[in-house]
Amino acid sequence: MSDVATTATRSAYVHVPFCAHRCGYCDFSVVAGRGDLVGDYLRAIEREMAGQGPPSEVDTLYFGGGTPSQLPPEAFAKLCDLALAWRPPADGYEWTVEANPADVTPEWIELLASRGVTRLSLGSQSFDSAKLATLERDHTADDIGRVVGWAKQAGIDVCLDLIFAVPGETLDTWQRDLKQAVALNPSHISTYGLTFERGTSFWSRRLRGNLTEADESLQREMYLAAIDTVTAAGYEHYEVSNFARPGHRSRHNQAYWSGDGYFAVGPGATRFVDGVRETNHRSTTTYLKRMLAGESPVAEREQLSAEERAREVLVFALRKIEGIEIAGFEAQTGFDLNDLAGETLDRFCRQSLLVQADGRLRLTREGLLVSDALWPDLL
Repeated sequence: MSDVATTATRSAYVHVPFCAHRCGYCDFSVVAGRGDLVGDYLRAIEREMAGQGPPSEVDTLYFGGGTPSQLPPEAFAKLCDLALAWRPPADGYEWTVEANPADVTPEWIELLASRGVTRLSLGSQSFDSAKLATLERDHTADDIGRVVGWAKQAGIDVCLDLIFAVPGETLDTWQRDLKQAVALNPSHISTYGLTFERGTSFWSRRLRGNLTEADESLQREMYLAAIDTVTAAGYEHYEVSNFARPGHRSRHNQAYWSGDGYFAVGPGATRFVDGVRETNHRSTTTYLKRMLAGESPVAEREQLSAEERAREVLVFALRKIEGIEIAGFEAQTGFDLNDLAGETLDRFCRQSLLVQADGRLRLTREGLLVSDALWPDLL
C-alpha cells in the first residue's frame, strides 16, 4: 500500500460497518449481526491507518457507519485510541460519532465524553411509532429524548437525523416529527427524503407493489415544511439538507462541500488526498481478508483532472445555501465559472433555479426542490 501524502488534509473519517439489522432503505457498506468480526475489524483498521503515512493533525474526525454505537465499549475505546494516534485532533477540533438511539446508555455517553467526542449524530429518523416500524428502526421516541438529555448533560452537541416521504406518511406526521425534533433543541438537524436504492429490500418491495413511494407534490410540501419549521425555530438552513444553531454547523461535512481533502479508513470508505480519490471494497469480509493478508483494500482509484475537480467543487459549493463566490471559485480552481459551465448555469438562472447576486451564485427556493436533478448537467 502506498503512503498517502498529508499536505493540507485536515479531516478524517472512520467507517464502522456493524449493525444489529440492515434497514430496508439502507445501501451503505454495513454488515448485520456479525459481532464475531469486531476483533478482525480492529486489526484491519490499525493496519490501514499505519499504511496511510505518519500521524498528522486534523480539525475534524468522524466515526460513521453502519452503527458505531454497536461496538462493545472496549472495542469502541480501542478504536478511539487508534484514531487519536493516527490523526491527532488540533485545538478546537470537532469529533462526531454516529449512534442508534436504542444502543446508547449513560455509560456509553460517559465513554464518548472521556475520549473527547464533541458531537453525537443520532439516527433518530422519526418520533412516530408507525413510521419507525416502516423504516425497520428498533428505537422509540422516548429513546431519542433520553439520549439527547444524557448527551447535553455530558456537554456533547447533538445532531438529529430525520427522514421524510416514508410510505404511508402524511404531511401532518412529518410536521409533528419536525416540531418534536425542534422541541428537544439539538444543535443540528438534518432532513432527508427517503430514496429507494437499487439492491435494497425497499427497492424490491416497491417493484412488487408492497411499498408505494410518496408522490412528488407531497415530497415538495414536506421539504418546504422542513425549511419553514426549522428556520422559524432559529436554525440556519446552511446546506440543502442541513440546519444548525448559529456556530454549530457540521465542520466535517463543510470540509467535503468546500472541496477539501479527507482521509478515510474502513470498508467502503472513500478518501480524497492530493487529487486522488480511492474507495475501499464495500464488502466487510472482503475488506478484512485483504487487509489481514497484507493486500490493498482499494477497489477503485481515480486521479481527477483539474477540470473534473473544478466541476465537483462547483456542485458541492452549490449545495450550500450561501452558494458559491464567483471570484473565489476561480482562485480555488483556476477555472473561470463562465468558461467552465456558463451555458448550463445561464439556463438554470433563466429557469429561476439559480440566482446570481452580490458576486455569488446560489440555488433559489425552487432550485432547492430539484437540486439533485441539476448536478449531472454540471458534472
